[in-house]
Amino acid sequence: MSGLLVKSTVIMKENLEILNARGITIPVILGGAALTRRYVEEDCRRVYKGRLYYGQDAFDDLRIMEALASGQWQETEQALSSRAEVCLNQESDEPDGPDEPDEKLEIVSPAKSSQLAESTQIKIRSDVARMSPAEPPFWGRKVVEDFDLAEVFSFINETSLIKGQYRVRQGELSDHDYSLLLQEKVYPALDRLKEKLYKERHLTPRAVYGYFPCQSRGNELLVFEPDKLSKPFVSFTFPRQSFGRRLCIADFFADEKEGFDVLPLQIVTMGMAAASYAAELFSSGEYADYLYFHGLAVESAEGLAELMHKRIRAELGYAGEDSPDRRRFFQQGYRGTRFSPGYPACPELESQKQIFALLRPEEIGMELSEEYQLVPEESTSAFVVVHPEAKYFNIVRRGEG
Repeated sequence: MSGLLVKSTVIMKENLEILNARGITIPVILGGAALTRRYVEEDCRRVYKGRLYYGQDAFDDLRIMEALASGQWQETEQALSSRAEVCLNQESDEPDGPDEPDEKLEIVSPAKSSQLAESTQIKIRSDVARMSPAEPPFWGRKVVEDFDLAEVFSFINETSLIKGQYRVRQGELSDHDYSLLLQEKVYPALDRLKEKLYKERHLTPRAVYGYFPCQSRGNELLVFEPDKLSKPFVSFTFPRQSFGRRLCIADFFADEKEGFDVLPLQIVTMGMAAASYAAELFSSGEYADYLYFHGLAVESAEGLAELMHKRIRAELGYAGEDSPDRRRFFQQGYRGTRFSPGYPACPELESQKQIFALLRPEEIGMELSEEYQLVPEESTSAFVVVHPEAKYFNIVRRGEG
């Protein structure tokens, strides 16, 4: 089972309990962005009666499945248990290294889900400064399809791609040896893949973005159609911190007593062809090619989101505040930030439904699943906040839950 979001981890645990109740003890691998090794090794293993493994990445998953299929699961379990003990100790004792990708959220345990729900009831506003609204170049939505794939690639965070998607990390290698590995193997392979994609069009970047009148009301953000300001078209409810500054996304927009503000929204995709090609590689057993392509496609969607975000800042007159330093840029080195549904500051995936109502991305081939997941997978959506104080924040304290 793979969990991308905090909600997924709750369902995982429920699934394990259902398997127990039905007397099913098949081996289970848990992984995904919403999981930590500690949660799997300490919490989930206590729940499940069968064998349970933490798959840090797809390569881990393949190794585990190969060992199980060959009957060598005992040796594999011993090796994984030893490594888990080391990793758990490292998680407790070591801070993140300076070369790790910038994280957009804190990975939280399912125990925090109720706290996130309760946080929508907290009404005390933060001390975020009131700002004059930006002037958008137009109201409503606009479709963009004329992207240069090379420009999209130029906005990819290579640290996230190489260390996050490909799991090529320095480990015990010296700086020289790690640099040599990147220069001789990783970058050439990445360049070959990009050249192939320029020719074969498996990635077709498209986007819809727009500007909508809005007002905040407590923890709510009321959003209007540009020509119908008498009644909100949709509304979003965001959680609020119960500690510190008591931040809430709604605070970064003008209160309904102050008049109208502007909400920039964006949704981007690398196209259905990306998902089809990834499935083709996987079904034909070309797992290495699949992993490299899938990783690049996912990070290309993030790169396209960065590119669109930059366009929005430019159209609103804030591009001059972008950091010239590439590393700093990818750590929110610009005015404001963007928030995506499913993350702690706006955890409700159901918000995608309202974003779809406003942007209508079906025109660029996108759909919303019954679980409010974006289809194709290589897609992202976001609320863009241009308030200078807006940066990523967590709703629940670190270490709670």
